[in-house]
Amino acid sequence: MEILQLRSTAAHVWTAAKEFIRLHHRENPEAGDPYDRLAVVWKEIEETGTYRHTPQELVHGARVAWRNSNRCIGRLYWNSLRVRDHRDLTGADDIAAQCAEHLREATNDGRVRPTITVFAPDTPDRPGPVIWNEQLIRYAGYGPEHGMQGDPRNRGFTEGVRRLGWPGGPGTPFDVLPLVVQGCDDKPRWFELPPDAVLEVPIEHPEGDHWRDLGLRWHAVPAISNMCLEIGGVRYSAAPFNGWYMGTEIGARNLGDTDRYNLLPTVARRLGLDTSSDRTLWKDRSLVELNRAVLHSFDRDGVTITDHHTESRRFLTHLDREEQKGRTVGADWSWIVPPISGSATPVFHRTYDTTESSPAYVQSPEAQARAQGTDLV
Repeated sequence: MEILQLRSTAAHVWTAAKEFIRLHHRENPEAGDPYDRLAVVWKEIEETGTYRHTPQELVHGARVAWRNSNRCIGRLYWNSLRVRDHRDLTGADDIAAQCAEHLREATNDGRVRPTITVFAPDTPDRPGPVIWNEQLIRYAGYGPEHGMQGDPRNRGFTEGVRRLGWPGGPGTPFDVLPLVVQGCDDKPRWFELPPDAVLEVPIEHPEGDHWRDLGLRWHAVPAISNMCLEIGGVRYSAAPFNGWYMGTEIGARNLGDTDRYNLLPTVARRLGLDTSSDRTLWKDRSLVELNRAVLHSFDRDGVTITDHHTESRRFLTHLDREEQKGRTVGADWSWIVPPISGSATPVFHRTYDTTESSPAYVQSPEAQARAQGTDLV
């Protein structure tokens, strides 16, 4: 039974590898005829059940995975993704150190650069390393016993990390969580992020001190760390990647959602709005002002950010470019349309092909449990 299963796995890897190698050579003519490379890959799969991507294949695969990300509106610059190749690293200490270095390089003194760091892949005889965090930088969420501070989304994860031994932060609404890294053949361990790896932006309104005393802030780099990079049948379980923020991700969702920081009532009170009825549109007005504050604050500090109107136009430019190259662009309407002023953006008034393509960034089945801190003991 095990032999049959291994043969079936190898056959799957070979099928995916053929598709990717041909794609890589088709889009990179300087790579030459794919026949010789396919022969090498076939021999490797036959002997080991998997194969190793060349550096050029890894770079192209990671970039195309971004190009194929149906939920991402910011794909216009997919071919500029910086790929950090650390496939030799399997231990938690080294991986945590390189995650911090990833953040330093991606932050780039505020001029944020799209970056991915790729660690050791899964193999037939050994799973690759795993980063438990949803993003490399997230804020802790404390339950009733600690005054209901921080980000409610991360309460389960925070409790799990504390069970691992993390003493907790100073107890502010914006305590940076440690990284939780599980190396190959190891248990999950926590690592504090060095302060110089985490750039944060204080959030202030452009027209007054409405909520300066609240101490609002957000981190500069949104680095997703719980998705797997799949290229041609090879899975990289630890491959954190980032672009830059669109303002609504912070102002409308992270700070505005009722199950996150839920700041709209606070903002409305500070602005003196009538909150007696939804018909006064106090929520809408607060949402706009909160998003203005985010954009203003990032611009003030010279930190890269985009707005939903600009990014919507850029996405249509991306669609045009891809169509000119004969490629279909998959997209999930519910993610592409911004969470505020949707119908005022051009991406609202379209339908999209939802077909998913490979290479791709995919959610692992265990990712949700990890984000909730399940099994962190």
